[in-house]
Amino acid sequence: MKKILTYGFLLLAALALAVLAYLYKEYKTFLQQPVFSDVPTTLEIKKGDTFTSFVKLVKNKGGRGSDLNWKLMAKFNHLENSIKTGEFEIAQTMNPLQLVQYIADNNVKTYSITLIEGHSWKQIKQQLLGSELKHVLLDVTDEQLVSMLEIEPGYLEGQFLPETYQYVKGDLDIDILTRAHEALKATLQHAWKNRSPDIKLKSSYEMLILASIIEKETAQNSERNIISGVFHRRLSQGIRLQTDPTVIYGVGDAYAGDITSAHLRTDTPYNTYTRKGLPPTPIAMPSSASIEAAGHPNDGNELYFVANNKGGHTFSDTYEEHEKAVAAYLKGL
Repeated sequence: MKKILTYGFLLLAALALAVLAYLYKEYKTFLQQPVFSDVPTTLEIKKGDTFTSFVKLVKNKGGRGSDLNWKLMAKFNHLENSIKTGEFEIAQTMNPLQLVQYIADNNVKTYSITLIEGHSWKQIKQQLLGSELKHVLLDVTDEQLVSMLEIEPGYLEGQFLPETYQYVKGDLDIDILTRAHEALKATLQHAWKNRSPDIKLKSSYEMLILASIIEKETAQNSERNIISGVFHRRLSQGIRLQTDPTVIYGVGDAYAGDITSAHLRTDTPYNTYTRKGLPPTPIAMPSSASIEAAGHPNDGNELYFVANNKGGHTFSDTYEEHEKAVAAYLKGL
């Protein structure tokens, strides 16, 4: 009987060792193989999710590994409380430990949105409403938004710096606007502080208005300061700016793609053909380059410019020279 018990015990021990060896081998294989083998996978971990619910999510997405192996890995590596909230893009090469460490390091999936220079507030708003951001803008008026963002002039036009902004799932569209407005204020403040000492603009807001016109007139960096010089000289000499983009902004939806003589005669606060000085607000979102140019006009005598059919402009000192340049433009030269 004693021998039988001994043999029985040895047999059980051998079986236990075999099971342990098998489990260990399975665990080692689990650690080495990618969790997702087919394609990169997005995991969205919600607030309140535990490691157990995280493992369930992984398996629902087609990930490998038993509950036991996931728990053993977390226990041995002290990762039981490492799960972070957010959306994570998981590469198909990640093994279980790499995956959990990636999440523990809070590598949340980011998105980006680019506010385009020269766009109006109306265009920016539509862009935001078409993005993956959560939309607060649907529930607030422009007047309420001005108050929420503490925009002193009381107008949204021109108040957001055109740049690329990163965000994560769940961020609000107003979060992007807040960042873009703060960036605009910082850029404008720096440009106003470092402006040329002899310019006649009365405030940084006037600089912003002028920058928005420069932005709509040219996309070429080499021309921004020249156009700024033209407008500064016109302002100081009491000559109307006579810039088409302000007229187009003033007539709004009446503009269908071609500016007409009727548009030029339509007297709105933005018609710089019928009114002297700057329009009352910016007409678009100016880039930092246009803001800098508004504060650093080019020295010279140019008072006129017209498109040159080559993507740029021809600049003239006199009206006679300008008429010739206009005739060349109309002929397609």
